[in-house]
Amino acid sequence: MNKVISTKRAPQAIGPYSQAIQAAGGLIFVSGQIPLVPETGEIVAGGIEAQATQVLNNLQAILEAAGSKLENVVKTTVYIKNIGDFAAVNAIYAKYFTENCPARVCVEVSNLPKAALIEIDVIATSEAGL
Repeated sequence: MNKVISTKRAPQAIGPYSQAIQAAGGLIFVSGQIPLVPETGEIVAGGIEAQATQVLNNLQAILEAAGSKLENVVKTTVYIKNIGDFAAVNAIYAKYFTENCPARVCVEVSNLPKAALIEIDVIATSEAGL
């Protein structure tokens, strides 16, 4: 049976989806997170660095609510509005993923919800699944 994961430490879903789903086999599928501040529901102030940091903090909070952590992430997909921001995003990303980095895809997209500059989704294992 799949389990819905939800936490107030990350933005609430802005559509008909869950923050994350933990599958029966222990994999955790976290929906794409944009740089919303959980308390306000607004995009964090600042440029790509501030937005990337907020997105990764949101992902971390959801994984913790699922009993997991960033170290258990096996795959990420990074969507950025401007591929010219790749180096800046990479520098922030490297602060969160320091060892045994997950597989990753990074693509430039024409637009994101709420005019965000970045969105990231992840797949992780649960602590029990390791």
